[in-house]
Amino acid sequence: MTQQVRQKEESMKKFQYRLETVLRYKSQVLDDLKVQHAAILQSVNRKQEEINQLNQRLAEYGSDFDKKKSTGASIEDFKMFDICISRMEECIDTEKEKLKELQIKEQKKKEEVIEAKTDTSKFEKLKEKKVEEYNKAAAKEEESFIEEFVIRGLGET
Repeated sequence: MTQQVRQKEESMKKFQYRLETVLRYKSQVLDDLKVQHAAILQSVNRKQEEINQLNQRLAEYGSDFDKKKSTGASIEDFKMFDICISRMEECIDTEKEKLKELQIKEQKKKEEVIEAKTDTSKFEKLKEKKVEEYNKAAAKEEESFIEEFVIRGLGET
């Protein structure tokens, strides 16, 4: 068994995939795109969290405003709350637009990753096929060698 493993390792050492540099390049491109995609995805998540925090602050302003209405307050206080609430809504809308842009960017990068993965897997499958063909040819060559050895061995006795 160990002899077979050794032979296989030796035959793999002899095997050379002509497109190995292309495969390495494609793999590197894929890895870079995955890193870029992860960074964009992280930005999307941060932006969503930021929007959630702004919505939370808006809800607090609304709650405080309701308390002031029930206890009574000056017109200036009501105007101040109205300005704060309006400004917070504007901020939220602005951040939602930024989020949409980030999501579009993330989707495009995701498509690039998928395309690169498909491209890389084509080269990997081709390599696997070439390795299989090489192994079959090596096995056939070994088989012929054994047959020749057996025939010579029988002829000598």
